[in-house]
Amino acid sequence: MKVGIIGLGFRLGYLGRVLKDIDPDFEIAGYVDPSPAGLPGLAEAGISAGNAYGTPEALIAGETFDLLMIGSPNHLHLEHIRIGLEAGLTVFTEKPIVISIEESYALASLLNKHGHDRLLVGLVLRYSPLYRDLRKAQADGLLGDVVSIEASEHIKPYHGAFFMRDWRRYGRYAGGFMLEKCCHDLDLYNGVVGARPRFVSSFGGRKSFVPTNAPENQGINDMEVYHRKPSGWMGADKVFDSDGDIIDFQTAIVEYENGAAMTFHTNLNVPDEFRRFCVIGSKGMAEGDFVRGFMNVHDARTTDRLISNTYQAPSAKSQHYGADEQMAADVLAFVQNGTKQPVSAIDALEAGILALAMDEARLGRKVVDLKPVWDRFDALLHGSGTADRPARSA
Repeated sequence: MKVGIIGLGFRLGYLGRVLKDIDPDFEIAGYVDPSPAGLPGLAEAGISAGNAYGTPEALIAGETFDLLMIGSPNHLHLEHIRIGLEAGLTVFTEKPIVISIEESYALASLLNKHGHDRLLVGLVLRYSPLYRDLRKAQADGLLGDVVSIEASEHIKPYHGAFFMRDWRRYGRYAGGFMLEKCCHDLDLYNGVVGARPRFVSSFGGRKSFVPTNAPENQGINDMEVYHRKPSGWMGADKVFDSDGDIIDFQTAIVEYENGAAMTFHTNLNVPDEFRRFCVIGSKGMAEGDFVRGFMNVHDARTTDRLISNTYQAPSAKSQHYGADEQMAADVLAFVQNGTKQPVSAIDALEAGILALAMDEARLGRKVVDLKPVWDRFDALLHGSGTADRPARSA
């Protein structure tokens, strides 16, 4: 498989190495990125990044490839997706797919015009063995109707500090932490519920990464942990006095259109991190943790444990609990054979809209009703509405 890349950051640099491991014929034809943070990792693995281009249009005109991969900052995704689709290319974009409700409408219009199947999205947890086993247990009838979900994504202080220092600290570029980081998880549970979210409330803010909690204010000079993960574009050194508008904790409550409910919690300063869920159905319960690597399923009537699985990443270098390797294999299969993917661009847009509604509810201290959003989204997706093209962010 031969690809072109727009936004050669750490993430696509890593995925390039994963794809090369799976497909010896994998090749990068060229890339667009004024400061390609992923280039050293590719070079270390002996993978050429091909020719450097100044614009996406120049890359597309100058090279022939099977897949256009987009890893640019989030606020540029919509424009880069548009360029790829209008050029007739198959496009893979990293999550989140866009950063606002208005951009979601604009992309719905693009999908109506160009088709839904040419846009792949890197919601990598859909490919994880644990999630696939959860969906199989559900399909086998072990859970019954989903009634409620308790879920979370928590990250270690070094990772939280990365968000305080990276370009992702600014909502205007990232779309907010819930969108940037947790859209993976929201997509998973949307899939489990099998319905769209309808009502959303949320609370949160920043209480850990604030000046009063800076280690130097407590006589501690060792700040290494807070700089362990390198930042890329617009990186900064400030952690506890970050100039970003990002939160470091948030909780949300969601009611879905079918009446199921979910609570979701995220925190950026958890020393023993976990990414867990408890899906409670009318017939059984599934409880698991992506970080700690387990899933148990219990029968509601007998309380018998029906499934007790443990999971381990395929190697110490593997990210996302082994899901990246499966995603790379599935993307390769799609390009070569048209094999159906476990997650669609529409799934990604629905998860993103939920994340954005959580922030709207948090900022406005209100309950957000998503029905008007879904009505307009569907009208645009199916060609019966119009969407203004959003202005490109600086």
